[in-house]
Amino acid sequence: MKPTPLKRLTSLLQMDKKDISQVFFYAIFAGLVSLSLPLGIQAIINLIQSGRVSVSWIVLVVIVIIGVALVGILSIMQLRITENLQQKIFVRSSFEFGYRLPKIKFEELYNQYPPELANRFFDTITIQKGASKLLIDFSTALLQIVFGIILLSLYHPLFIFFGIILIFLLYIIFKFSYSTGLETSMKESKYKYKVVGWLQEIARNNFSFRKRSNFEFALSKNDKLVYEYLKYREKHFNVIKKQYSQLIIFKVIITAGLLLIGGYLVLNQQMNIGQFVAAEIIILLVIGSVEKIVVGLETLYDVLTAVEKIGQITDLETENTYEISNEICYNNITLEAENIKYKFPDSTDLILNQVNLKIENEEKILLEGDNGSGKTTFMRILCGLLEPNSGSFFINDDTYRKIDLEQYRSQIGTILSGETPFEGTILENITFKNPNITQEQIKWAIDSVKLGNFIKSLPQGLDTKIFPEGRQLSSSNAQKILLARCIISKPKVLFIEEALDKMDTNIAQEIIDFLTAKENKWTLIVASKNKYWKQKCTRTITMHDGKIVNDSKI
Repeated sequence: MKPTPLKRLTSLLQMDKKDISQVFFYAIFAGLVSLSLPLGIQAIINLIQSGRVSVSWIVLVVIVIIGVALVGILSIMQLRITENLQQKIFVRSSFEFGYRLPKIKFEELYNQYPPELANRFFDTITIQKGASKLLIDFSTALLQIVFGIILLSLYHPLFIFFGIILIFLLYIIFKFSYSTGLETSMKESKYKYKVVGWLQEIARNNFSFRKRSNFEFALSKNDKLVYEYLKYREKHFNVIKKQYSQLIIFKVIITAGLLLIGGYLVLNQQMNIGQFVAAEIIILLVIGSVEKIVVGLETLYDVLTAVEKIGQITDLETENTYEISNEICYNNITLEAENIKYKFPDSTDLILNQVNLKIENEEKILLEGDNGSGKTTFMRILCGLLEPNSGSFFINDDTYRKIDLEQYRSQIGTILSGETPFEGTILENITFKNPNITQEQIKWAIDSVKLGNFIKSLPQGLDTKIFPEGRQLSSSNAQKILLARCIISKPKVLFIEEALDKMDTNIAQEIIDFLTAKENKWTLIVASKNKYWKQKCTRTITMHDGKIVNDSKI
């Protein structure tokens, strides 16, 4: 069963029980000190009324001043703890995203845009600030209300009714507005991310939107999304406004009632002036605490929404990997697909239907087929990105389901359609800072894909920074960097999809000659429309409507 936002928040805070218990301890201590101040003020007023100036009066004044300072010191200590908590939340969230995003199952990402999911990380900041505020304000306010009601009841039993009314009011405000407030907050957040996502698209395709008609479309779509956001934001604000209106009514009624009750008790000599002043100070503290809680409900909605948004990422299923102490290194790899079927999550039609294929070690295979024939999906199954709905995939006669993906992927190289360089240096893009990769391997990979002249022309060479998606690179050089990355560890199997289609014909042919050369012992499976592959590969497989319709060796 999917956890509620409130359960997600409590689970998150459970990780830092020690820090939170310290916050509550300081809140209890600060609450007791704060509520002892009215007692000190009461004693001072009684001494002043008696017309005596004594050492006791001076001592009480000093104690009250020390109490005020102590509350301030306790608040600073609370801030230190909550700052530690904020840092922990940020660190955990960043590593949670960093760990999960590359491992989320492909099926879970179907009809999702991964960069938009990554944007949810910004909700961590909301949780950081909001959780800190809630822990300090709510803990202090709740304890002040409890202690205040107890202290008032000691002055006179009539004040007990004040406590009952107060608790009932808080229950009513929370009970009848919590669900609506959370629902409107979630919808507001949904359209907030849609606006950000669209602005991201405008930025990513900024050249396309420079034309006036396209520019007007961009603003028009932005206007619609912003309108939806404002609609739900206004609904959420109305919930907050209703809560605050109830608070104002409560403050007026309670203040008037307590002043009348206090005045009545003083006139009937059931309470002296010092007690009356102390009681009114306590009442003001309690009302201020109630106001903190009601106003803080907006922060609570924001935090619960943020936790739910991040929870939608952590709920996505990740790939199963296994801890294997000794890494297996295969000298030869054979792949076999047996009666494989596959369909996308929201589709009833099979993309692959009864596919059977065996690939021997060192074969160089060209995978052909029209768009929609199933070759891209089949290649993703072969390289371990997708798992078939039915049928079996064998590696060296061992079922794929029982093989650790990490082990398999460590011995293959892949370039899939749509893959681009990431933000970092050229060297980082090729090696991922793998300490086991030598300078000789780097030079061999760069020279093999004809990237050397380009790197030599750069002032910073391999240390040249690449923008996200390799925006400042030509498509040809971006593909060469991906190819160098793919072959640098000399994998046992290469999966290449449309990786040379944007290069000059002569360069592409030289690289194809290298990839298919007999001295390179890897198995090669390539999907491409470049006809030169057909001349160099040892086997051609043609797919149509999810089936292999031709399998011929050359």
